[in-house]
Amino acid sequence: MDVVKLARKALEDELLSTRIYSMAASLSKLGSTKKRLLKISEMEKDHAEFWKRFLAKRGVEVSGIKAASAKSILYAAFLRIFGLALAFRLMEAGERDAAELYSRLLESPELSAEEKAGLRRILEDELIHEQELAEEGSRFMKVLDHIRDAVLGMNDGLVEILSVTMGLVGAYGSAFHIALSGLVVAVAGALSMGIGAFVAARAQRQVHEGSLARILLAARYAAHVFEDRIRRFMEDKGYSGEAASKVAMESAKDPKLMARIISEEECGLKEERLEDPRAAGLYTGLAYLLSALLPIIPYFMSLPIIPSMLLSLLIAGLALSATGLVIAISANLPVKKKIAEMVLAGFGSAAATFTLGRIFSMIFGVTVA
Repeated sequence: MDVVKLARKALEDELLSTRIYSMAASLSKLGSTKKRLLKISEMEKDHAEFWKRFLAKRGVEVSGIKAASAKSILYAAFLRIFGLALAFRLMEAGERDAAELYSRLLESPELSAEEKAGLRRILEDELIHEQELAEEGSRFMKVLDHIRDAVLGMNDGLVEILSVTMGLVGAYGSAFHIALSGLVVAVAGALSMGIGAFVAARAQRQVHEGSLARILLAARYAAHVFEDRIRRFMEDKGYSGEAASKVAMESAKDPKLMARIISEEECGLKEERLEDPRAAGLYTGLAYLLSALLPIIPYFMSLPIIPSMLLSLLIAGLALSATGLVIAISANLPVKKKIAEMVLAGFGSAAATFTLGRIFSMIFGVTVA
């Protein structure tokens, strides 16, 4: 384990975190959130000072170590484009990475007892920061649900329309006809996706609401049955029989509390997570339409077919990358892997439909422009 190398990385990360939390605080409109983010920023600054002393003790010149400028710019752009809802997820992931790095460093015999004590305090801070960010992020759950709907629409719109336009390029290669055909498919697809999302969210909400109502009714008139179930839930989680019985008896005093425990533990249902069907349909449909228009734009620009196709692929590739980024952050997935997966899937589909278009063109004797 190269302790100096890891410590340099830790210093760079802490300097970057100091800047990120400060930027996030400046964008927050809620006073309590702004105050919390500024406090975390100051704590990250103290952590950076620890690493400066740590490295200086080992003869490393720390004056030249700065937060990566490129990352700072990207984070600033991300905060302004996507807002705090996704930013909290990204920062939460950063705190987890920091906690993992510091846990590794604590295992090194090269650290003195004093350094390990200081690093343990920093690790505790990082774990607390992760929890605080999760609490702040929980206020944006509805926003994240809408983002999920929008991303679903964007992904489908991009892949479907890119595939359609590439298939038409392979079939007859008329830029104007490709643009018109793509536009028709985009509008039809947006309506289909929006209506589908509305119907699915409405059906899911109705099923969940019905289940929650039945559980609450049963909790009022047959509490003893649920009391035994709750006791078993707690014991399965590792609580002692005495503690599990106390939780079960306490919940039996409040039917709403009992119903909530049963619905969450047994059915995985949470009342606050029920999605608004109208919002789901609107976000999905609009996102599909806007993203579907992107690959079509070059074909309306009166360019030759090949430049139009290449520009369409470039725009779609950038949009797919952005979509992959949002999906990775919102779902806590590896960013690079998800972006590569999105781009390869989109381009793979486009290549397949282009090939199919060329085959149809040859079969039916259509002349490609």
